Amino acid sequence: MQFPSKLIKNTVEAISNLPGIGQKTALRLVIHLLQNSEKGHRISDSIIEMINKTTYCHKCNNISKSILCDICQDSKRDSSTICVVEDIRDVIALENTMQYKGHYHVLGGLISPIDGVSPHDLNIKNLIERTHQDNVKEIILALCATMEGETTSYYIYKHINNNINITTISKGISVGNELEYTDQITLGRALINRYAFTNTLNQ
Repeated sequence: MQFPSKLIKNTVEAISNLPGIGQKTALRLVIHLLQNSEKGHRISDSIIEMINKTTYCHKCNNISKSILCDICQDSKRDSSTICVVEDIRDVIALENTMQYKGHYHVLGGLISPIDGVSPHDLNIKNLIERTHQDNVKEIILALCATMEGETTSYYIYKHINNNINITTISKGISVGNELEYTDQITLGRALINRYAFTNTLNQ
């Protein structure tokens, strides 16, 4: 693709590195921002502020603006229940269902030997430590139903204290679908109708 200037070329290439955006879409966005400079400045300022000021919760690894995220600081939420998710998008999806009032734990990915991702690359050790330190009664495994998701769930199951109830969301979600793409009603029902993880071992 030919560009009228190197500035436009560099910006298009930068934007096209974002997930789901090709060069043609990136070019349309760049032209739009050039024609609406105030909007462009507002977006760039917001991105810079977000990157510079965003941190991660020391307890659950969720996005936060302080040491602990708003969910972990909320005394009205049930700290004895921890919902384990792959990434922050899953927290947003589950919160939008308004069906869950416990805490979360963000792994930051899934175990995938093919991609070189081992348990040590994820926030699993932190989760195990939380089960020893906090009064945790239930761990909900809300990971996608892929080989990587099932492997990660099983690894966590094998390393969690036997006294803790380990459950998984019901399989109303299509195999391979990420939680963020599941409608709120289906996801809410899958969460409410969760069942013992040991049941999956007998299937």
